[in-house]
Amino acid sequence: MEGVDSIPSEKSNQDDLYREIADTYSAALERVARAYEADPEKRRDLLQEIHFQVWRSLEYFNRQCSIRTWLYRVAHHTATSHVMKERRIYRALVRLEDLDTIPGGEPHDAAVEKNTALERLSLLIRKLKPLDRQIMVSYLEGMDAASIGEITGLSAGNVAMKIHRIKNVLARRFHQGGSHGK
Repeated sequence: MEGVDSIPSEKSNQDDLYREIADTYSAALERVARAYEADPEKRRDLLQEIHFQVWRSLEYFNRQCSIRTWLYRVAHHTATSHVMKERRIYRALVRLEDLDTIPGGEPHDAAVEKNTALERLSLLIRKLKPLDRQIMVSYLEGMDAASIGEITGLSAGNVAMKIHRIKNVLARRFHQGGSHGK
């Protein structure tokens, strides 16, 4: 089967194209939803909304970028909208510069010890503002700075600098044991 990016330029059936994209990128879309939403119920709703927005916006895809880049743009935009809506309720997001100043919480207890390193990292990433979160999720998906720049509208150099800064802050917080709270 040819890759999704090599689909002929003729107008394909929107449903067939969506099914192919969903088959190819469903795991990546699940990871995007997980990076933006901790609550499993809300995450399922977010993932459903991402899939709906991908399907809905297929008719406007003009092939000026790869399907992968376009898909991440739609997914991150949908997830960011979700976060902003939730933010009005919870007000729990912090700026990247403030992530270092969040108290680590109580000493390690049995529940914290059960958390995996991946979950701790996910919690830290969820605390980032949407743009920083989008950059890190895209980076963790294996995208390069130029591709992330296409998605975010930032220059590749700016993306590379932000990745470096975010990685340093996340590593520092991770090693301090900071992943408490939402």
